[in-house]
Amino acid sequence: MGIMAMRVLFLGGTGVISYASVRLAAERGYQVTVVNRGRTGSRPVPDGVEVLTADVRDQASLAAAVAGRTFDTVCDFLSFTPDHLEQSLRVLDGATGQYIFVSSASAYQTPVRRLPITESTPLANPYWQYSRDNIACEELLVRRWRDEQFPVTIVRPSHTYDQTMTILGGRHAMLRRLLRGDEVIVHGDGTSLWTLTHSSDFAQGFVGLVGHAGAFGQAVHITSDEWLTWDEIVACLARAAQVEPRIVHVPSDAIHAADPDWGDGLLGDKANCTIFDNSLIRRLVPGFACQIPFSVGAHQIVAYHREHTAQQPRQAETEQTIAALLERYRISQP
Repeated sequence: MGIMAMRVLFLGGTGVISYASVRLAAERGYQVTVVNRGRTGSRPVPDGVEVLTADVRDQASLAAAVAGRTFDTVCDFLSFTPDHLEQSLRVLDGATGQYIFVSSASAYQTPVRRLPITESTPLANPYWQYSRDNIACEELLVRRWRDEQFPVTIVRPSHTYDQTMTILGGRHAMLRRLLRGDEVIVHGDGTSLWTLTHSSDFAQGFVGLVGHAGAFGQAVHITSDEWLTWDEIVACLARAAQVEPRIVHVPSDAIHAADPDWGDGLLGDKANCTIFDNSLIRRLVPGFACQIPFSVGAHQIVAYHREHTAQQPRQAETEQTIAALLERYRISQP
């Protein structure tokens, strides 16, 4: 009798971060099931992957979809608050041998006091509710591990992207400006270091943790070892687009005042230097190494967005905000 394939359930599975992990798990022969609402958008579910249609925010809907099923690992990409997490746990508790919760590296101390960031760096982010919610989810799961040996693994990605991402603040509006060769905003003075990780590289580490008993009770980040300044990130995109980068630096506080949603992600994450020590993921998943530098990823992003220009949302309010900030700050540039 052959060995049964590992049964892996993804809550989510067609998003920027999760899709590459679903694809890789299927390629490795795992029996992969994805729960989503039936809308796959730009990332169709890979062949051979089972799809269960349910709303994970509706406990009865999720319970009906997985009724009577058990899994070796559940990968939760869709719990963003303790309420979300507790609802999923009420359905899946006892039905899985491992629960991988996808948190965020933005949960780390912000601004961080010491680089590189390790998994023991304190968790504290007073600037972004999203990060505080992830911290609360982690605390809930750590208590379950400590008190009940609940088999949890916590994964902290940091700005993981694929070709559909715009990377720059200001959503699609800013990337459209860059592709046209127009001025673009970079927060601060453009010199803070940032880590970008391609989703295919992230997947190599993530899928390596699936079914890994040595990862129970562990929190681990999975990131690239390449770090770039924000000016360099814009320059990579500009080279891929074959345009000259026209950067206007704008203080992060000014961006936050003009657009709090954009600004929260800056003050709580992207305005701070991030360099990560990936020793733990390499110990848990020997051979893990990111293969896709951002110079390659930038070409993928530019090609995708030029091909899908017609499908990109028009964001008049964001465009007006960008124009106002450019008008105010371009005159102060040397």
